[in-house]
Amino acid sequence: MPLVRHANNRVIAGVCGGIADFLGWDPTLVRILWLVLVLVAGTGLLAYLILWICMPLVP
Repeated sequence: MPLVRHANNRVIAGVCGGIADFLGWDPTLVRILWLVLVLVAGTGLLAYLILWICMPLVP
């Protein structure tokens, strides 16, 4: 499965849901890992914005 954002599995932009689908993980786990990256290093926000721009949206 390609790395895409899904319109039906999204909270903000669908990036975490798309990554979870790509890796076969639970979307909640990916969202928690993203939150930890934002709180600990601050790099999660920049990575999220870059992926939001780069990943195509699939309806």
